[in-house]
Amino acid sequence: MDDTKTENDLELIWGGEAIARELGRKLRITQHMLEKGHIKGAKKVCGRWCVSRHALRKFFEVEAA
Repeated sequence: MDDTKTENDLELIWGGEAIARELGRKLRITQHMLEKGHIKGAKKVCGRWCVSRHALRKFFEVEAA
C-alpha cells in the first residue's frame, strides 16, 4: 500500500511530499505554505499533513477569482 496517497471517499492526500506533487511545487515551498497556514483545509494529523483534493480545488478557485 502506498501510504503517501490514499484513494478513498474523502480523496485525502497524506504527507508533505504528496501534497507538493499535487500542487506541482517543491517540497520546501509546500512545507513553508503548510506551516504558515497558507493552504486552507490542510491539517496536521498525528504529525503528518493531510488535505483533501476538494479543499485544494476550492482554495485555489477562490484564490484565482
